[in-house]
Amino acid sequence: MQTALYLIPVTLGETPLNRVLPEHNADVIRGIRHFIVENVRTARRFLKKTDATIDIDALTFYELNKHTSPEQVSEYLNPLIAGQSVGIISEAGCPAIADPGADVVAIAQKKGLKVVPLVGPSSILMSVMGSGFNGQSFAFHGYLPIDAGERGKRLKQLEGRIYSENQTQLFIETPYRNNKMMEDILKNCRPQTRLCIASNITCDDESIRTMTVAEWAKKKVDLPKVPSIFLIYK
Repeated sequence: MQTALYLIPVTLGETPLNRVLPEHNADVIRGIRHFIVENVRTARRFLKKTDATIDIDALTFYELNKHTSPEQVSEYLNPLIAGQSVGIISEAGCPAIADPGADVVAIAQKKGLKVVPLVGPSSILMSVMGSGFNGQSFAFHGYLPIDAGERGKRLKQLEGRIYSENQTQLFIETPYRNNKMMEDILKNCRPQTRLCIASNITCDDESIRTMTVAEWAKKKVDLPKVPSIFLIYK
């Protein structure tokens, strides 16, 4: 195994590993002793689930969150500079995609270190795949403003782009605010605009549904605590 910074995807929800992650990922993980993670406890659980024989206590974990300074992030790569592979583990999905792991990758690239992304599920890409929307041009915006007025303005701006630029627009919300997001979309977007809601992607209760805003308005939609991505397109 070549020495590198490996970007290690994690399942979305409680999906069985063998459904979405290739065995090659497990082979790579077995060869790494240093991991940069968002949460040590969940990272340890994921590694043990990957291979129960892994000696978790023999591994070194570096925590990465909003309080981690750029200096600390740079230090996390010292093992790699010394010739030992380092892995980045996200909380869900692919590292560095809407994820703080991007900061680590940026520093690694600046230092000229080898970066290897491994195959795994991305809810962003999979939602575009299943939506029926433009997959040639799309933009992910993360979280929209919480304030209702500002969110309404932002939704109208994004909707404008689907008509002027022919570009699919994606965004997310904290699961417990999904229903409020739905209300704001129905209130601010045109009736003919198409909306796709992709929820619990790769899980047993996965749902990817596309209808016009007018059609959604006739449905009783309830998405409490369900990880979802919202996509709009003409």
